[in-house]
Amino acid sequence: AITAGETFFECSVCEHNMVNIRRAVVSDLIDMQDCNLSCLPDNYHLKYYMYHTLSWPKLGYVAEEEDGRIVGYVLAKMDEETASPPHGHITSLSELRSHRKLGLARSLMTNAEREMRD
Repeated sequence: AITAGETFFECSVCEHNMVNIRRAVVSDLIDMQDCNLSCLPDNYHLKYYMYHTLSWPKLGYVAEEEDGRIVGYVLAKMDEETASPPHGHITSLSELRSHRKLGLARSLMTNAEREMRD
């Protein structure tokens, strides 16, 4: 299984040639929003990212270059109902065009899915 914080990708477009997948934190939110704005037609307000991160802190992941630049992210959430079995959803998945076809989105999704199952 892919473990967040230990997933590095060789990246031919990155200055330092490595991208790390790790859990998102509040200080990532502006960079995540910038990634969303540059890639997707439907955009969220910063307060939604904050709400999402505080409500489901284990279900957000970022793809980060060695210099700290966020080049992709995923936001996932669980239904608040007590459904059996529980239902999870992907709210948003984005990666910069320059970083596509590297497997970053797959790894972001794998981490989010693993956390939703746990």
